[in-house]
Amino acid sequence: MTVKNAPARADLAATDDIGWAVRLLAATPTHEHRDPELLRRWARAADAFGSALAPVASEARIVERDGGLELGLLARYTSRPPTVELYTDTIELAEQVVDARGWRDWYPPGSVRAAALAHEAVHVHLHHGPAKAALKRALGHSALRLGRLRVPGHVAGAEEVAAHAYARTVCGLGRSPLLLTAALAAETETETETQSGSATGSTPPPARDARREN
Repeated sequence: MTVKNAPARADLAATDDIGWAVRLLAATPTHEHRDPELLRRWARAADAFGSALAPVASEARIVERDGGLELGLLARYTSRPPTVELYTDTIELAEQVVDARGWRDWYPPGSVRAAALAHEAVHVHLHHGPAKAALKRALGHSALRLGRLRVPGHVAGAEEVAAHAYARTVCGLGRSPLLLTAALAAETETETETQSGSATGSTPPPARDARREN
């Protein structure tokens, strides 16, 4: 789960979960010139797919460490051996952001850690089973058409949207972790501006595909 830049002073909660998913897709390479309505359709399909997934078990070991703020990460999955790295400094900041913004009803204590684990677990699930093909079918994007033959195509960023929707659902969150990653990005950007003494522009996407090693 990766943290990216987001507007630091905007009312982030005014954008709904699908809106943040659309922004994520729009900021993903290959989608720069896509029709916004197409992106919204994909966002809704990916969100619905992730929300409907049955609970996914993870056998990966969990390692907690610092350094996530520097990397822009809440969590990362590595496969050799299967490990989920949880970055405690980013998780701690996320909990502080939840309290500061009055979002505790949406993100109960401990839910940031739980959501990060759920997010990474569903990425593994999508990469190593039939669910990946099922997501492609749900999105309805065709990579190739030959008469009646249709080959489902990959939609970059859709797995990330589905993983956030899954985490929201299985962890019982009031809002998607996408909103929280946007707030985290705004927080870290504000701190950077304060330290440098200058104000800089920002870009809207809250999170993209989590960094992981295969």
